[in-house]
Amino acid sequence: MTIKEIHLLFLECHSVSIDTRKIESGSFFVAIRGDRFDANTFAQEALEKGASYVIIDNSDFYIDARTILVKDSLIALQELAKYHRIHLKLPIIALTGSNGKTTTKELMQVVLNKKYNTKATVGNFNNHIGVPLTLLSFDAKTELGIVEMGANHQKEIEFLCELAQPDYGYISNFGKAHLEGFGGVEGVIKGKSELYDFLRKAGKTVFVNLDDPIQDAKTTDLNRYTFGVQKSEADVNIASVEANPFVHVQYADLDIHSNLIGLYNANNINAAIAVGHYFKVDPAQIKAALEGYVPENNRSQMVVRNSNEIILDAYNANPSSMAVAIANFIQLDKANKIAILGDMFELGAESSKEHQELVALASKTPEIDYYFVGTDFYKNKKEQCNFHFYESFDSFSNAIASKKFSNKMILIKGSRGMALERTLDLI
Repeated sequence: MTIKEIHLLFLECHSVSIDTRKIESGSFFVAIRGDRFDANTFAQEALEKGASYVIIDNSDFYIDARTILVKDSLIALQELAKYHRIHLKLPIIALTGSNGKTTTKELMQVVLNKKYNTKATVGNFNNHIGVPLTLLSFDAKTELGIVEMGANHQKEIEFLCELAQPDYGYISNFGKAHLEGFGGVEGVIKGKSELYDFLRKAGKTVFVNLDDPIQDAKTTDLNRYTFGVQKSEADVNIASVEANPFVHVQYADLDIHSNLIGLYNANNINAAIAVGHYFKVDPAQIKAALEGYVPENNRSQMVVRNSNEIILDAYNANPSSMAVAIANFIQLDKANKIAILGDMFELGAESSKEHQELVALASKTPEIDYYFVGTDFYKNKKEQCNFHFYESFDSFSNAIASKKFSNKMILIKGSRGMALERTLDLI
């Protein structure tokens, strides 16, 4: 069966799924083999739960005409997604970056939704499986699509661009993320810039933050739509930004008071303003969208527990995002501050050095109590009266179980594997 024929069957369905626990009536199920399971074994279950069709790549699990047998289910999913994207012909914005891409994606979506039927990547479904699922979630009613692209090695963004065929692109930043896979910061820049390479060849448009000199320098030969703070040459000139603790932006004679914490979120907001401006969303509607956005999923959330104010930014962390989070925390005009920081993962040979540098950064602020959690921080522990090191989350939780924090301003940040949001139950 050709991809065109499979696509015609897909168009009969209401949704696509790779998880039988989330099957809906009239859905299209794709059985993808995993490291620990073979989803072909769930084909019968998917049909029983209401799937109209299932794609399998193991003939042992063929059931009837509702079963589509292919050589490789994952490749079929990717090819189907690319075919569907070309079929719809809608404009697509692709975005990537080391930090802030998911928040930026959500901000762009709420802004564009003020004028267009906009669909975007759900959560952080941004890899070789998530991007195809995102593309297949777009339909004839979708007027604009936003596709988030994640990567931890070279050529990954290039591959995702070939699937999504974006018309517009934005890179939030180049930071110290996934250093192990990319082979260092220069590798990160090269890998993320694959989005620029695709758009350059296709003659498409990029949104560029002129406050980032690297982004500015790498895009001078591209079709650009620019923004920046007090940059008169920019297409969108942001008058000012500040954060204490929530980000406040002045733009087009409007004061935008967001629910996002930290000056590092200003660029995310500014990018959404620029995209809204480019697509001719009314400035008052841009303001309404940004002020109405409330972060979730452990990303720059303000949480109150008893008398404590908590900045919960525990979804993920790398040296760049950790450094700006600490810098922002330092400048907050608050007393009785505590920082609970967890290990940063996927740093490879740079791990020890990067954890050591963050400990050194923290040592310059004796007014903050630091709790470092995880083996990497523990290996780089330093004796200082405001430092507390714990080799594991269990040892950390046991140590603070008897503490009664009150009237504190607390920052919680660490890599996803540390799951530091568990700390909320201890405060």
